[in-house]
Amino acid sequence: MSQVQVASRKRPGVSAVVVSYFTGPLLARALASLQNQPEIIEIFLIDNGNWPGAVDDAVSVAAGAAPITAPITVVTGHGNIGFSAGCNLGAERAAGDYLLFMNPDAVMPSGGVAALMDAGEDLERPFILGPKLVGPNGLEQQGSRRATLTPWRAFVEITGLYKVAPRHPYFRRFNLHADPCPGRVCPVPTLSGACFFLPKDDYALIGGMDERYFLHVEDVDFCLRFANAGGTAYFAPDVSVTHFKSSSRVNPLNVERRKTTSMLRYFRTHFSREYPAPFLWLVSLAVWAAFAAKAAERSIMATLRLLGLSGRDGDARRRRVREFAARRSAR
Repeated sequence: MSQVQVASRKRPGVSAVVVSYFTGPLLARALASLQNQPEIIEIFLIDNGNWPGAVDDAVSVAAGAAPITAPITVVTGHGNIGFSAGCNLGAERAAGDYLLFMNPDAVMPSGGVAALMDAGEDLERPFILGPKLVGPNGLEQQGSRRATLTPWRAFVEITGLYKVAPRHPYFRRFNLHADPCPGRVCPVPTLSGACFFLPKDDYALIGGMDERYFLHVEDVDFCLRFANAGGTAYFAPDVSVTHFKSSSRVNPLNVERRKTTSMLRYFRTHFSREYPAPFLWLVSLAVWAAFAAKAAERSIMATLRLLGLSGRDGDARRRRVREFAARRSAR
């Protein structure tokens, strides 16, 4: 473990944890936005793998872009241990009374952590609190607030059965971002792991993240286990965290494969006794079929790009980042 800076003493406050894997230039912006939060007393950057010098450069850029209110500790040398294990690694080292987990491609607004702390003071323990995730266009993202993921709900989502009777509770969708946004803090079944806040002791209540989930669905699993242990997840609509998504330079098919295997693990863990085996087999088939369809689509798009018949997704993503940066600098 190499330490860029080390907190001098323990004091009440928030410990922030950022897990990074070949994130790219957005990492510096994420760190700067956290350093701009006076309530944060330390930031742990869990380096699961990045280009040589990229982390040091990001820390240096962040230091020049925001007032230094919290030291950054870079935890490295462990290799790519996955998102869940990375979160737990940061939580183990945290000295704060609260934990804030945020993706390296997200930006916390000024005053965002203070607003989360204020909201948390009115909540009964144990609690987990998630902000509204918005894209660079300011619209709420898919995954910002979600229902409980069940095999039936996954089947409805994959097969499009929700189109049959959109308002029927049996055909309710998993993602709730298309529903009217609440006007105040309210309970929701599932939050996104892209950004969430909770007391450190409440995180430890269920042993943190389940490290069997290497990437994706670990947040869905955490919220379900948290609820089963007597905790409540809450959505804070007044705190908008900008989330760029897909910033890591990794093979998207590997990400989709991880998501698929994690989802099936989640179903086996939590629903094998509640659902008949034949239906779970059917859901597994549908999930893998959805993965195969995405793989085929990406293969076709890659071929079209090679033939010069399609624009690059990366160019569009970089353009969105530049537009967002221009808007912030104009404020």
